[in-house]
Amino acid sequence: MLIIEDEPALAKELARHFISKGWDVDTAGSLREARAALLGERVEPLVILADMSLPDGNALDLLEEVRKQKVPGEWILLTGYGGVPDSVRALRLGAYDFLEKPCPLSRLEIIVAGARRSALAQRRLASQNRDSRKRYAPESYIGDSATTRETRRMIARLAEVPFSALIVGGETGTGKGLVARILHHGGPRAEGPMIEVNCAALPRDLLESELFGHEAGAFTGAKGRHRGYLEQAHEGTLFLDEIAEMDLDLQTKLLTVLEDRRLRRLGSEKLIDVDVQIIAASNRNLEARVREGSFRSDLFHRLSVFRLDLPPLRERLDDLHQLVPALIDEYNARSGRRVRVVPDEVYARMRAYTWPGNVRELRNVIERAVLLAQDEVFPLEWMQLGEGVPQAAEARTDEVPTVGPRVEGDRLSIPLDGSMALDDMDRYIIKTALERSNQNVTAAARALGTTRETLRYRIQKYGLNTDRRAGGDNGSPMSGPPSSAQPRF
Repeated sequence: MLIIEDEPALAKELARHFISKGWDVDTAGSLREARAALLGERVEPLVILADMSLPDGNALDLLEEVRKQKVPGEWILLTGYGGVPDSVRALRLGAYDFLEKPCPLSRLEIIVAGARRSALAQRRLASQNRDSRKRYAPESYIGDSATTRETRRMIARLAEVPFSALIVGGETGTGKGLVARILHHGGPRAEGPMIEVNCAALPRDLLESELFGHEAGAFTGAKGRHRGYLEQAHEGTLFLDEIAEMDLDLQTKLLTVLEDRRLRRLGSEKLIDVDVQIIAASNRNLEARVREGSFRSDLFHRLSVFRLDLPPLRERLDDLHQLVPALIDEYNARSGRRVRVVPDEVYARMRAYTWPGNVRELRNVIERAVLLAQDEVFPLEWMQLGEGVPQAAEARTDEVPTVGPRVEGDRLSIPLDGSMALDDMDRYIIKTALERSNQNVTAAARALGTTRETLRYRIQKYGLNTDRRAGGDNGSPMSGPPSSAQPRF
């Protein structure tokens, strides 16, 4: 605690009291002494207990200087004749409390204890922010290949820019979430919150409520007020992963918020100001989605203030010698293993593989091998890099030889290695069912266990061609617009 008090007897009595309560106490009898301690010696007390009127000035002026220098600590101001303007200014500058003399010690103890808790919470938050800055520095995008060095240079440059929106593209598993955290924690909004949401993981109605918030009674089950992700991310970053899966009407609402910088919770009449940096990510081609009509062009252009496309792992195989040891160290620490030796054959097999799941798949391979290792040697037998993938370097091509979807009798197999997005799986299943039913929508719907209306909607959504001559419902031509019509949502 730092006590700033020009009356020596009172300063001594306060110091004696709080020392008896376990505090380490320093005192200053003037603004000059306090300024030297706080700004010169960089003393960082948890609590500053200050008389507001001092012989050489007003403590509020020092508080303003300290706040500009971002010196931590909670301020409690004492005054014998303070007025409303001083109290308003004190609170505006972030003072914890503003008290009139004389103040009973019992009450002062309670206020000091609350200020201490608040200051400790601020220190923990500041420590977490510093740790995050170190953990998510641009160097955490590991690799020494030319492609990776260029990508890392772009990430570092973007982290210095106070952008309003950015799109991160790339295949699944290339590290879009990592890059979003680097951009937040290395950027000017690092002191603010970072909120992450996967747009594909939430149903449409729930996503709307989570994004924009709601008032009590806005819908069935809304028992209380809820601050949405956009509001929670005020003065920070909102990371929207898989944004291509967001419904068109929600895209419209999001665009309105980005343009107006204001939102209205569901069931509310009040507009709320928000200042949010948006990082959107998708493993889908958003330009193609715009052409298909399933993604709004105006939202796309609003988000693409900057674009950053991450390279797949197969284009940065020279990075394996940095990635593999780093991941082994991580999983050694988690599991208590001691894997240290990586045989050359392991790297040879990794370089011969084309990694359809990219770095995410590499992480899975490393985790499995480390957990099942019997000694310090990386176990070759537990790599399991997939059947049908060439293991010889000379057999590698520029394309990803994944084991795709296939039909075997009445059974349909879909790969879960990250090579197919959810919509691609859905489209393939529907296309296969239509082909097997000779384009009969009723029969296909029956085989899929759904209704004709649901199937028609998805046929239009994915732009699937159906042969009218084959009959849509029970042998009659399929009703509704042709497959080339704009999908309806």
